[in-house]
Formats: sequence, C-alpha cells, structure tokens
Amino acid sequence: MAGYKIKQVETLYEGWRKLLKLTVQMPDGRTMAREVLNSADAAAVLPYNPEQRKVILIRQFRAPVMHVEGHADFLEAVAGLLDKDDAETCARRETMEEAGLRVRTLEPVGKAWSAPGMTTERLHLFLAPYTAADRVGEGGGLADEHEEIEVLEIGIGELMGLMEQGAIADMKTLALVQALQLRHPELFRKG
Repeated sequence: MAGYKIKQVETLYEGWRKLLKLTVQMPDGRTMAREVLNSADAAAVLPYNPEQRKVILIRQFRAPVMHVEGHADFLEAVAGLLDKDDAETCARRETMEEAGLRVRTLEPVGKAWSAPGMTTERLHLFLAPYTAADRVGEGGGLADEHEEIEVLEIGIGELMGLMEQGAIADMKTLALVQALQLRHPELFRKG
C-alpha cells in the first residue's frame, strides 16, 4: 500500500467533531477525495460482577440509530471520548458518570478502530470487575451533555439471550462480550 499521500486537508464542518475532506494521491498519480470524521479516541468498558455473574450495560439515545432504524434507544457498553486524558482515566470517569460504578481494576482488551473507512476514532477496550459495594452512584450520564442513560445490570444468561436475539448490535459491546467469554469462561458455565 505504499505510494499513497495525503495532498490536502480541508475542514468541511466544525462542531462537536470535525468533518474533513482529504485529497489523496494514489500510487499511479490520480487523486481521490475522502470525507473523514475527525474524532478523539474513546474508551469503552464492560463492567462484570464475577460473584453474581452479571454485567452492566447502558441504554441511551443514539440519533444515527433512530435515523436508520426508527427507535431512539441503544443497548451498549459504557463509553466516552478521551478528554485530554489517558484511556484508563477516561474509562474510570465514564463508568462513574454513566453507570455510577467505581472500578478499581481495568483489564485492557486492546485498541481498535471504530470505523476506519470514515473516522479517526480509535477505541480503547476494557473489562472491569466490580462488586455490589462498587455501585456508589446512580449513573445516568451528565445533563450538560444531554445524556439520559438507563443503567442495566444483566445476568450472563440474559446477556447471551440478547446476543442470540441480535438485541445487542453495537460493535464495541459485541467485542467486549466476546473478550469476557474468552478471558473468563467460568462466568458462562451453567450451574
């Protein structure tokens, strides 16, 4: 893939994020234009309670989902953009803001591009064990960020049922549930 060069970057729109137009020179000399959503990195967390065999997911409004599917809410893992901090700090902050949960240990899963064909956003993925004592707040998000988040504590059996029904359609959440299955298979054993 050598020989590609970004020749020009234009800002088409600047709001919460930037929409850029990149002019790319291909190896044969021709150029192409690509629109790119310029975004900060984000952290996503799947909190799990190993004693009770439960996970925390959140349900919140997602405008693109409403636009395409006609419903306003979306079931997903805790997540948020890095605010000039590192991924672990962001993960802890977002877990408290969105789920009212204090996480002590973060298990890094990896870093992945959320949609490399259209955005610069990379996701830092974490699993986070918790106990009932770590539920120190109500969560629900921040009013000044227009967040109205419902916090759901879901048993592993119910989680797997939601997965089988296709009720969890968020890629970061799917990846985190699979990571939980691989790293902690004992949580998924019946009995």
